[in-house]
Amino acid sequence: MQHGDTWAPVMSRVRRRWPTTTVEFDTPTLEAGLDAIAGAGRGGVVVGYSMGGRLALRAVLREPRAYRALVLVGATPGIEDEQRRRSRRAADDELADWMECASIHAIVDHWENQPVFATQSLDVVERQRRGRLSHQPARLAAMLRATGQGVLPPVWNQLGRLVLPVLAVAGERDDRYAQIAQRMAREVPIGQAALVPGAGHAAHLEQPDEFSDLLLDFLDEHFG
Repeated sequence: MQHGDTWAPVMSRVRRRWPTTTVEFDTPTLEAGLDAIAGAGRGGVVVGYSMGGRLALRAVLREPRAYRALVLVGATPGIEDEQRRRSRRAADDELADWMECASIHAIVDHWENQPVFATQSLDVVERQRRGRLSHQPARLAAMLRATGQGVLPPVWNQLGRLVLPVLAVAGERDDRYAQIAQRMAREVPIGQAALVPGAGHAAHLEQPDEFSDLLLDFLDEHFG
């Protein structure tokens, strides 16, 4: 539900020292998303949030030696319990069916009222709203069906193949993803977890300066 320009506050800090680019997922399929990341990110450090993080993780797993590092924000390697994954897929399919027939304003209102975004200030929500309203409902539904947590198989058992530095980030107020970040950091060969103070799920949007500091410290540690 976001565009690359939502990363602008972070990129304005990072690009003073490192070249940066964003990836837009223009074609709503998993393979197209992985190809887009590969086309822009091979040889570099890939940073992904939420759905973008799920795709970034899978793109790097597809070519573990093609990237320098991976940074995940509010992302998960997947739902391990098969029953929970089926339930999530059914819920996502139902939501996608509704999205195909709903107005974009109704979809954005529904999306912004999810409990996972309750920590976001009105200013943070408003800054994302124009981009969200620019989407086409049918494309959003297709993306949910292609890359939702219920449809993607979990890749926890593949994390040991990541032979590159991995930083797993979560907002300190996002308990579920904080636990996931800490587990991921333990299960990859070169991993660390970091929590962004005062932030919820979208840590890079809610506290962009604090997230930028974490990211720059990570880059300096491994490549500075």
